[in-house]
Order: sequence, then C-alpha cells, then structure tokens
Amino acid sequence: MKLHRVAALIFRHLYLYRRSLPRIMEIFYWPFLDLVIWGFITLYLARYQPQLPGFVTFFLGALILWDILFRAQQGITITFLEELWARNLMNLFASPLKPSEFLVATMAMSIMKVTAVSIVMAACALVFYSYNVLMIGLWLGPFVLNLVVTGWIIGVFTTSLIMRFGQEAEVLAWSMVFLFQPISCVFYPLEVLPAWLQGIAWVNPAAHIFEGMRAVLTTGQAPLGDLAWAVGLNGVLVIGVVGWFYRTMAYCKDRGLLVRVGE
Repeated sequence: MKLHRVAALIFRHLYLYRRSLPRIMEIFYWPFLDLVIWGFITLYLARYQPQLPGFVTFFLGALILWDILFRAQQGITITFLEELWARNLMNLFASPLKPSEFLVATMAMSIMKVTAVSIVMAACALVFYSYNVLMIGLWLGPFVLNLVVTGWIIGVFTTSLIMRFGQEAEVLAWSMVFLFQPISCVFYPLEVLPAWLQGIAWVNPAAHIFEGMRAVLTTGQAPLGDLAWAVGLNGVLVIGVVGWFYRTMAYCKDRGLLVRVGE
C-alpha cells in the first residue's frame, strides 16, 4: 500500500465536509436526537419507576456505545456511497488505487466520524444528564475499539453487497446495522432473548461488548471472558469479510459490474 494514495482519498472526502453544512449536521444531528430522547426516557423510568432494576440507568451508556458502532459502519458505507453518487467509482479503480488502500481510507474516515460523535455525545450526556461515560473505567477503551471493528465488519460487508447488486441496494447502508441491533443486546441482557436467538447472538461480537459493559457497571468485575470472545470473533470476521470484499471486487471486475454501479 502507498500512504499518499490513502491520504489522497481521505482528503477527497474531508474537502466535502469542509464546505457542506448538511454533511456536518448529518454526523451530529441523529446522535444528539437519540441522546435527547433516550435521556428523557431514562429520567422518566428512574423517577417514576423506582422498583425497576437499576439497569435502566445504563441506557445512556449503551446508547453512546451503540452509536459508536453505528458511526463506524456508516463511515465505511457512506464513504463508498459518496463515490457511487458522484459516479467516481470506476475512475477510482481504474487508477492505481488498490482495494486495500480504499478500505484503509474508509476506515480512517470512520475513525474520524466516531471520534467526533463520541466527544459530542459524551459531553452532552455529562452536561444535560450528569452522566459520565468514563464511569465504565479503563474497560471503555477495549469496548470502543471492538465496537469500531464490529462496525467496520458490517460496513465492509454492506459495501460489498452494494458493489455487487448496484445502487438499488444502497438502502442497506442505513438498514443493515439495525438487523444486528436485536442480537447485540444493547439495552437488555442476553438472557432476555429466546434460547434459539441466544445462540445467534453469541457469535455477534457486539453482544459480548454490551454484556461486558453491564457486568462492569453492576458487579465491577473484569469482563475478560466477554472481551476475549469479542476479540476472537472480530478477528475471524474481519478476515472473512475482507476476503469477501476482495472476492466481490474481482467478480465485479470480471463481469463489468463496476461500470454499471451508480447508473
């Protein structure tokens, strides 16, 4: 890989945000709106339903972590869609740009978006609801890192599907990640799911992250088991999804599908 080609693609997308207020608002508007809505719901439950278990107070933390995963996925897919909408995809891959360089550039954009959104949401939660996400402690770092990787996995897989089936599949850029939300156990423990669905959720790295977060906040114990599962599953899935991306790219080149993407 060549760093200058990766940097060129990153700057190409940063320039879009430099003079586009709607793009900047899209990054912050929905996370802020989710935070406001779930924040008021949490305050209501805590005030009028004191008999409920204490995990209702974890909603804000779970929401912030979920939005990290969502933005990590969006950073991959929206970057790809920007090229698709601009009818620039064929130009990119007719250049010396390698698929690996494209993936690294989109992952870098993803990290930038996640960082910006995380800072804003954590600050707003602290100011408006006196919720400090740092109460999770040093485990917050491994949690966030694994959620970002999980978001990349979903994003690369979604990008592959859009590349393969064309612009008609672009709705997956927004909907695909929500297919994983029920089995990610964001706002409820794994044991709430039916037995057959628990088995499916067990192979979802995000479920182990949110289970680990609840374990830290409720018992204070080190979630080593959950983190080990998340790291192992992420490692296997990253290898699988990158291989899938390369295979899809080769198939689209052989069939001339890249020329028709976006038409």
